[in-house]
Amino acid sequence: MPHRPARPQHLQPTPSIDSDHPAVQAFAWQYAQGQDERERAVALYLAVRDGFRYDPYRIDLSPHGMRASTVLAQGHGWCVPKAVLLTAACRAAGIPARLGFADVRNHLSTERMRQTMQTDLFIWHGYTDIWLDGAWRKATPAFNIELCERFGLLPLEFDGRTDSLYHPYDRAGQRHMEYVHQRGAFDDMPLAQIVADFRTVYSGWLQGDATRSSLQDASFANDIENEKEAR
Repeated sequence: MPHRPARPQHLQPTPSIDSDHPAVQAFAWQYAQGQDERERAVALYLAVRDGFRYDPYRIDLSPHGMRASTVLAQGHGWCVPKAVLLTAACRAAGIPARLGFADVRNHLSTERMRQTMQTDLFIWHGYTDIWLDGAWRKATPAFNIELCERFGLLPLEFDGRTDSLYHPYDRAGQRHMEYVHQRGAFDDMPLAQIVADFRTVYSGWLQGDATRSSLQDASFANDIENEKEAR
């Protein structure tokens, strides 16, 4: 199936992909280094992947919580806002980008998460689609290198030529990630649909009209560490 080429909106800011925010523009200016767009995109990918801690306990589905500039200010994020930041940084650097989503079965979860979510299926997992050399390339900056090294995961590399997708197994050969359903690419964040689906599927995670996870006060890293030691 041929790639649909990038369009002007893939360089424009939106309320979530706030590539016109001064902090996002400064971030892009600092890290988008390289001889061509591919090298600059790879540099931005690494800056987002490793510069911001992955934390699925501190989900905030409010418009403010899902902005690229908020991830910069907080220094952490889960897969969707980290993908939003990479998308915004690419656009700020003049590289066309959009958001992509899939449903995945995540085997890097904790007992606390499984009890709260009542499933290991993560809907609306986010990644970034980047237009490079005439094709859309998937880049998944969710898991920072420190997390991968600490818990025996294979870090996701991105070379700008092939898609960067989760490995099905970790370093020990155990199940890690399984793609269940591709939701496709979006020029902007479909936030209203994400919130509605999260409230339907994860009623114990987002209680009532809340937009913040009920796990906000717990520590994802500590839970992973404790379960690793208990094996």
